Amino acid sequence: MASGFFAILDDIAALMDDVAVTAKLATRKTAGILGDDLAVNAEKATGFLASREIPVLWAITKGSLLNKLIIVPIALLLNAFFPIAIKFILILGGFYLAYEGVEKIIEFLFHRNKAGHEVVKEVELTGADAEKAKVKSAVLTDFILSVEIVIIALGTVLDEQLTIQILTVSVVALLATVGVYGIVAVIVRMDDAGYSLIKSSGDKGFISKLGHLLVKALPIIIRILAIVGTIALIMVAGGIFVHNIEYVHHLYPKVPSTLKELAYGLIGGLIAVAVITGGKKLFSAFK
Repeated sequence: MASGFFAILDDIAALMDDVAVTAKLATRKTAGILGDDLAVNAEKATGFLASREIPVLWAITKGSLLNKLIIVPIALLLNAFFPIAIKFILILGGFYLAYEGVEKIIEFLFHRNKAGHEVVKEVELTGADAEKAKVKSAVLTDFILSVEIVIIALGTVLDEQLTIQILTVSVVALLATVGVYGIVAVIVRMDDAGYSLIKSSGDKGFISKLGHLLVKALPIIIRILAIVGTIALIMVAGGIFVHNIEYVHHLYPKVPSTLKELAYGLIGGLIAVAVITGGKKLFSAFK
């Protein structure tokens, strides 16, 4: 009886060892997309009152966990019974990410003064409504990025048994959420930590200087993350197109992959913006 119990423990330990190895490999393969995920979500989790930063970030984190709970079993089922669907889902997600990135660039380059009704609409969307809108947008973007992370992680363990596939993908998905949003939480609270250091040191000495540095550094970091996050959206989208559209994959083989992904992301974003803008105008005309 005892020997049977220890045999089970030995099997569990061996399984955990296998999962640790595969999870390490999968995490390494998803490192690039995790970096993009961090840049995108750090930018989306800022711009709130200090007292609302952590509650908003927690709401986004819960949404991210729910995304993973939905995506992981669906990805495993689709991979087993309808693998071609994964490719189409990724491509559609790529167009959404490209649209988000290119729309930000267009808004920055061709920003115009808003008409009166647009200003009224923006003023009305304040407080809780503004928070909900931004959380919804962040969770939707996280969903697309999470699909990419889960698919890449699953791709590293396709030759393993089903148990290892499930555990590896689940571990990577959990690490992605905890790691990304944990770092985001540190970033958005930098200024509060700085003010605490200034106050505790009586605004004197090295501790005070460190506090001032943290306070001054936060807006610069946020600006950088906004730029990096926008580029990341376009690059991830371009990468999805390159790796999942056969025709695009074989075009211009001598061009560096980074440039190809950026170019295809921009093209995909422009197409998405044109289609969505045209669709909105058409919808308005028939209202």
